[in-house]
Amino acid sequence: MRSPFLTCLLLLLFSSWALAQKPYEVLDWKANTTLHSYLMQQLHQQYAPRAGNLEAATQSAPATKAYQDSVRARFRRVLGPLPVRTPLNAQVSGAIERPGFRIEKIIYESMPRHRVTANLYLPAGTGKWPALLFPCGHEAEGKATASYQKTAMLLATHGFAVLVPDPVSQGERMQLTDAGGKALTRGGTTEHTLLNAQATLLGLTLPAAELWDNVRGLDYLSSRPEVDTARLGCLGNSGGATQTAYLLAVDRRLKVAALCSYVAAGERNLELTGPADGCVMLPGAGPARLDLADWLIAFAPKPLLLLAGQYDFVDYTSITTAYREAGNAYAALRQPGPVRLPTISLSTHADGHGISRPKRESVVRWFRFWLRGEEKPTEVKEEDLPLATARELQCTPTGQVSTSFADEESLPAFYQAQAHRLHAARSALASNDIRHAVSQQLGMSLGRLFRPNGHEIWHGTIQTERRDTVPRGGLLFHRLILRGGPGPPLPALRVYGHTSGRSKGRHIACFSDRGKAALADSTAWLRTLLKDYESVLLVDLRGQGETADPAAALDPKYYNREYRPALIGLHLGQPLPAQRVADVATALNALVGNWLDATIDLYADGRSSALVALQAALLTPRIGQVRLRALPASWQSQLAQPTTKDQYSDVLPGVLQHYDVPDLVRALGSRVVK
Repeated sequence: MRSPFLTCLLLLLFSSWALAQKPYEVLDWKANTTLHSYLMQQLHQQYAPRAGNLEAATQSAPATKAYQDSVRARFRRVLGPLPVRTPLNAQVSGAIERPGFRIEKIIYESMPRHRVTANLYLPAGTGKWPALLFPCGHEAEGKATASYQKTAMLLATHGFAVLVPDPVSQGERMQLTDAGGKALTRGGTTEHTLLNAQATLLGLTLPAAELWDNVRGLDYLSSRPEVDTARLGCLGNSGGATQTAYLLAVDRRLKVAALCSYVAAGERNLELTGPADGCVMLPGAGPARLDLADWLIAFAPKPLLLLAGQYDFVDYTSITTAYREAGNAYAALRQPGPVRLPTISLSTHADGHGISRPKRESVVRWFRFWLRGEEKPTEVKEEDLPLATARELQCTPTGQVSTSFADEESLPAFYQAQAHRLHAARSALASNDIRHAVSQQLGMSLGRLFRPNGHEIWHGTIQTERRDTVPRGGLLFHRLILRGGPGPPLPALRVYGHTSGRSKGRHIACFSDRGKAALADSTAWLRTLLKDYESVLLVDLRGQGETADPAAALDPKYYNREYRPALIGLHLGQPLPAQRVADVATALNALVGNWLDATIDLYADGRSSALVALQAALLTPRIGQVRLRALPASWQSQLAQPTTKDQYSDVLPGVLQHYDVPDLVRALGSRVVK
């Protein structure tokens, strides 16, 4: 039997070893889940009223129509502004003749000098055909993807005109390319994500750009003499289903629609799988309480088919829930008279993601019934038709709009031009003006976090839980948990030397993109600071250091180490930089307590931390110097370098409409120390 003495000795040795391994960790739980748990709580709080509102709305037709109007208004608000209609300047660059149909190669301009490449499948013969817009999902080949060709051919042989456009960042429309047209990123989903970060800084969104391409696609279909404009529909798969769903809430010309493997950002799938690609995500959709079913509800009572795979990575339960919620709205709007088919239908298949052959055949039956008026459509059986190569379907001479047209304006170029216009329109802001602009941008009233008179930093009580003291390198590290601010607990280290600093009552709060441990390791640097400060507070703002999101939650295609918390924050209308400014207020209150005459300086290490420090300092005169290890050039410079990683960590929606980094630095003047 092991003696009590030996047991105690082993425990002491183990504790000493553990402390030596992680001397700067404070939280005694699985810390890297802290921020995500907090964000999920915020998410559920935002969506909590939605179920009751929706239930009340579907009790009558007038209430349902009012809810539809609300969905459209909320969606347009978070979608951002759309361009104005300009000439399409459409051209047919070639055609492929096939038995029973023809494929035309189309190029049109959705905005001036911004071109969309598309294939138009036309049935053989003459007449006015019902027509479908078919936005593509995330496939590198876009319109040339095998399953999309098969879908369009099957529809064409059954009497439908089908326009299949390349979305941005797919097919012939790569936006981030070198001079030779070679893609600079790993694929369309990465491009979509990076482009949405750029758009968000301007108060725009990539989903709006894609939606506008599709609106203009309907304009083009409507211009064709072969098309019956009274019989327009839309079909989308995966990311194309997202595009279709968003279009349903905007364009009243659509009469029938079908969504396959439908993806959108809502409460359940954000919790289960996290944020999706940039073309799906809409900043502010959370406080707008927009969920998967809402875009479907906006389309009611027009015929709508949902196609789902039981084994899809897209959550099947979310699809069935959306179907049920939308079905209640459809029931409330049902017109009296004989029912031929349910106007909303869910077709479930024992397969996975994508528009498989059984789904394609279901789609054709659906559109034949609703757009061709076939009461009892004959059985649809897909035949093996030869596929075209991507080169055969190519609309441009080189295979990319960027290298085929000297005047082509890519989205990055468009966004840069917008940023230059905003820069020219912004006048030099006075200190009070920019302080107000920062307050408005972050959604923080000056009296909420930082009282204007500087006498109170936070209106609540910050509890400082002291865990223990660790001596290292001749310094004392008090391990603290800061609780009570507007967010999750913050792990911190308050550092003292053996002798007091020369300046009594002077303190500094330090934070780093790399986490507090990276700063704590430099004891020589800390000793230098302690010559001027009574104490140094090293704090992990949320998502930094101990509370950084686990690597397993990160998909490298997003080019951002904080993609999950950054995008969920944007969805909630609580951007990560704004959340961290609130953490600075918590840290400052913990430092000074009730000492109204204390001076607090900030030290920020890293681009994201520097942006937080600059904005925090403008909200209160209680912050003295802002010492920066690296000063980011500007948000506008990110638009000129769209492939830079980790940009989402710094994204504030529409910030360039109000100010940029040089404006912050100029307003702070001598308070900024580089």
